[in-house]
Amino acid sequence: MTLSVSNGSATRDILLSMPLGKFERRHIVFLFAMCFAIWHVLTNVYLTEPGLWQNAIHFAGFAFLASITISPWGERSGQTWAWVADIVYGLLVAGAALWVAWAESGLYERSLAVTGLGWQFTFIDWAAGLLLIFACIDLSRRVAGWVIPILIVLSLSYILFLGTMLPGVFRSASLPVNDVLFRTLYNDEGMFGVLGNISVTNITLFMIFGGFLVVSGASNFVIEISKVVAGRVKGGAAFVAVISSALTGTISGSAIANTASTGVITIPLMKSNGFRPQFAAGVEAAASTGGQLMPPIMGAGAFVMASYTSIPYGTIVAVSVVPAILYFLSVAFIVRIEAVKYDAGSEIDLTVDRGKMLSGGLVFVIPLTVMIWLLLTGVTPSYAACWAIAAVVATSWLTSLIALFDKDGAFKPVNMGPAKISEALVSGIRSAIMTAILLTAIGIMNNAIVTSGVGNSFSLMIAQWSQGSLVLAIALIAIASLVLGMGLPVTAAYIILAILTAPALAGIMADGLIAEQLVAGISDPAKSGLFFLVDHPLVAQVTTGMTKPEAWELIRNIPFEIAVTIRPVMVDPTLQITFLLTAHLIIFWLSQDSNVTPPVCLAAFTAAGIAGSRPMATGFESWKIAKGLYVVPLLFAYTPLISGDLVEVAQIGFFALFGIYATNAIIQWYAEGPIGPITAPLLVLGAIGAFWPLALLPNIAGATAIVTVIVLSSRRKT
Repeated sequence: MTLSVSNGSATRDILLSMPLGKFERRHIVFLFAMCFAIWHVLTNVYLTEPGLWQNAIHFAGFAFLASITISPWGERSGQTWAWVADIVYGLLVAGAALWVAWAESGLYERSLAVTGLGWQFTFIDWAAGLLLIFACIDLSRRVAGWVIPILIVLSLSYILFLGTMLPGVFRSASLPVNDVLFRTLYNDEGMFGVLGNISVTNITLFMIFGGFLVVSGASNFVIEISKVVAGRVKGGAAFVAVISSALTGTISGSAIANTASTGVITIPLMKSNGFRPQFAAGVEAAASTGGQLMPPIMGAGAFVMASYTSIPYGTIVAVSVVPAILYFLSVAFIVRIEAVKYDAGSEIDLTVDRGKMLSGGLVFVIPLTVMIWLLLTGVTPSYAACWAIAAVVATSWLTSLIALFDKDGAFKPVNMGPAKISEALVSGIRSAIMTAILLTAIGIMNNAIVTSGVGNSFSLMIAQWSQGSLVLAIALIAIASLVLGMGLPVTAAYIILAILTAPALAGIMADGLIAEQLVAGISDPAKSGLFFLVDHPLVAQVTTGMTKPEAWELIRNIPFEIAVTIRPVMVDPTLQITFLLTAHLIIFWLSQDSNVTPPVCLAAFTAAGIAGSRPMATGFESWKIAKGLYVVPLLFAYTPLISGDLVEVAQIGFFALFGIYATNAIIQWYAEGPIGPITAPLLVLGAIGAFWPLALLPNIAGATAIVTVIVLSSRRKT
């Protein structure tokens, strides 16, 4: 058994093959990981540990696994002393986590008995707490590089002493060391709080579910069904990559893992089909990135989003279906244009393995159907994931039973016996190591941000710099996400950006409605009276009305602490929730761009390694192909794609496809044939009309113009 863990720059194989008594090291890791996976299933179905205990056990287990599988000793890690040191270190960290959970009640009792002196930690409490903070710094460095450790040190320094040295809105009072330690360990925003709970109850279970799908042969079905769908289309090999990556993304939850798993099949297939190596790699990277946007799992982002917004997970998944389709069709459009432009994919042989498709299809479709149905009934994601895992095992046995009566031998099932179940459990735990460590570590930063109020300061800065412009605010967040994404996994980048910028973005959306009310005049004294708290000459015109520029001038001069009081009164609560969800979805989509955007684009670099293409050239190619990451968030912001009814969403989504095709054609300077001086302006005007929100006549006119360009360009080529 080989365990592999993503370290942020590549997928590194951890070979644990040195003997230790009768067992090899890898056997010890395998057995522990299997038992740990079983505990995750049981704790979400049968066991009833308190939340702190559950989160502490969760981190303890993953810290132990990370300690013994990602050694810091380099070439010396194979030596016995290094192995023993890793085990001892892992056990100490695990013991510290369990001690913190056990010591909570005693800490409260001592602190209540001695009032006025702060939290009364014992020597062991201090040792355990400081060791856990050090472990978060050390283990997050091992799994994802230096960015998270640096941010942890800065965040702790900020609330301990650094905040008193900073000027302006970022100035903050310092806190006593024992108060910082308590908040870090026991606050809901700390190490064993909300983020840890998301990891133990949702993300790890879905990683285990993904492991079961892969081991059961469901991934074979993904490739085979992709061949069926795309086998007769020009450039079909690239369409196989798009479809398989969309479906596999539902399983893996990682763009890099997705690229590595499906790319070894699809990239050589595309190259043999006539596509340029860097384009083939770019398509795989862009499509694999979209796998994180694909319901029902959406990587870890949907779980975090549901926790932070208190919006049901099922709602987030439901509103994400059409945007995900738009993204993958945007990739498909550019594949089509490339195939026509370079005459790639004219001759294609995508032979379908019927046995893999039939047996893998049942194992893929039935468990996903069970999970989606349970989610729609309102059960928790963790409960749905557990039953979906059971459905994988049951379905594999069903396909094995069918195979006994299959005289033609069409079914080629993977029987999920004890060995395969163990392999699936370990595979899921292996893939969850990085996320579990990072979410606990980010809890330290999250606590510092909430405790100090720096999140509000950052939101105020975004609001001031954007000057009320939604598109400028989105551009600033996109830049911030790209910078953070250079050193962070996308889930970590999303969490940090959501904490810092989501309130500002949702606030700007709400301010648009407030501006409309100010233009019309606010006659209700309960509402208009709130504006008299603002020291500005335009306040006198609140009841009588003002021009739109004047309204925005007044809004920009409302202090942050007053704005958060005015918005809940002026904006309907349902709309506030919609704005919050929209803001989080925009940030979530933008946080994915680091996978495909130079200079650091890990999914693209992974694909380049498979394709044998230049890494940076592949990065630019994948960035160009993944333009949907920027187009769709703008649709979130300026259309009711999230909040509209079924007819409105269908209209926006349908005509947006024409606009997306036109955008890709302009980027490639090619449609079904070369673009000329007449067809280029038609594409621009057509895109404007197609993207115009809920304007049927401009939408039809825009779509007609784009179809005209397609017809004219195809004739021009011939």
